[in-house]
Amino acid sequence: MTTKTLTVGEREVEISSADKVMFPDDGITKLDLARYYAQIAPIALPHYRGRPVTMQRFPDGIGADGFFQKNVPEYFPGWIERVALPKEGGTVTHAVIGEAAALVYLADQGCITPHLALARAPAPRKPDRMVFDLDPSDNDFGKVQEVARAVKDALDARELPSFVAATGSRGLHIVLALDASVDVDRLRPFARGLAEEVAAAHSALATTEQRKAKRGDRVLIDTFRTAYAQTAVAPYAVRARAGAPVATPLRWEEALAADMAPDRYTIASIFRRLGQIEDPWAGIDNNPLDASRLVEDS
Repeated sequence: MTTKTLTVGEREVEISSADKVMFPDDGITKLDLARYYAQIAPIALPHYRGRPVTMQRFPDGIGADGFFQKNVPEYFPGWIERVALPKEGGTVTHAVIGEAAALVYLADQGCITPHLALARAPAPRKPDRMVFDLDPSDNDFGKVQEVARAVKDALDARELPSFVAATGSRGLHIVLALDASVDVDRLRPFARGLAEEVAAAHSALATTEQRKAKRGDRVLIDTFRTAYAQTAVAPYAVRARAGAPVATPLRWEEALAADMAPDRYTIASIFRRLGQIEDPWAGIDNNPLDASRLVEDS
């Protein structure tokens, strides 16, 4: 196995076993993954900065078992930002991605997919994101789109602008940008109530039933991320699936288009897309919602 060194900003990041194949069906190596994260960093970093990271690691590639890791190993270099957050019985120390080199270093560690906290480190109980995760029970993405439209309509009726992303897996994420002014426990009734409203109005398509055995072929409107220390897949993160699909922010008209698929964009195609349109989430933090409005609406 070879070792390569990438110059990322002012840092030199060593990629060990650079030719290790991480995606067996596609021949994508660890070096390919590291180079992807170096290239996507200027667009992705505004979405990452200040957020504790949970690493989804596949040291031997996606053909072998992976695992989720929150705690930063002791051997991580000192320049990787860290934040210690409380958990039951102690604390957990997360990495925080503040620069492109950190993303590349995580790729060297076999972190294919970073998952980001929905609250930034200075206020871990006050999220600036609310996520409605549309999780299908089958591979009918058309149903996901119908439910997404219904959720968007319910938010629009409340004058709550929303953002949308393809997860790179099977579903969509619908996201509200908040001003981080309200404790997450006070936001949960709104998220749950809106999901139940949509599910009741579209009972043949949507459900809030967490147990798979009771969902049938309906789309789960998952609001369980509205809780302390929850995460969502990072924008522009690579998913551990054949083809190396990328979690991709979309414009609403794209998300609902007949030719859309949740894994449409990959590390082989995402830069062509970004050469044609600006990141649809580029202004997501420009006008955050007053989170107290959600408490009043619940």
